Amino acid sequence: MDSDKHIEELLQRYWLCETSVEEEARLRAFFSSADVPAHLCRYKAWFAYADECREEGLDEDFDARVLAAAGVPVVKAKRVTLTSRFLPLFKAVAVVAVVVGLGGVVQRSFFADVKEVTIGDTIGRQISTPSVALSGEVPDVAAEKQKLDSLKGVEQPVEPFTKH
Repeated sequence: MDSDKHIEELLQRYWLCETSVEEEARLRAFFSSADVPAHLCRYKAWFAYADECREEGLDEDFDARVLAAAGVPVVKAKRVTLTSRFLPLFKAVAVVAVVVGLGGVVQRSFFADVKEVTIGDTIGRQISTPSVALSGEVPDVAAEKQKLDSLKGVEQPVEPFTKH
């Protein structure tokens, strides 16, 4: 009865993974014997199965059989050229060029009959003076002239720096 208590205590520690290798060997030896109490018989199959699995091993030719069954993988290398690598970029540039080209054609066709807007006049012309958007109010000419005169006083030539 005392050994049954000890075995039950070892079983509890075994299921909590707290047993040592020697204690597990004691449990396997106990459950492999013929005189196992009736209330512990349900654990006998577990330890018998664990012993069978421990005895089974791999054959010498296991690796060769697995590799033969799996077969040798065929690796097909694909050659990647610079052109094939940049092909998506070339396609995107072509799409942008078509959209911009069609945009100009459509814009010319929509505004061809409008006299105020001439597309041809603005293409290629450089704007050399700053443009100012008018808000609809007429500026005070005297005030603008006074601002321009005050700026003329600022524009004095700068003397070059020389060491003395």
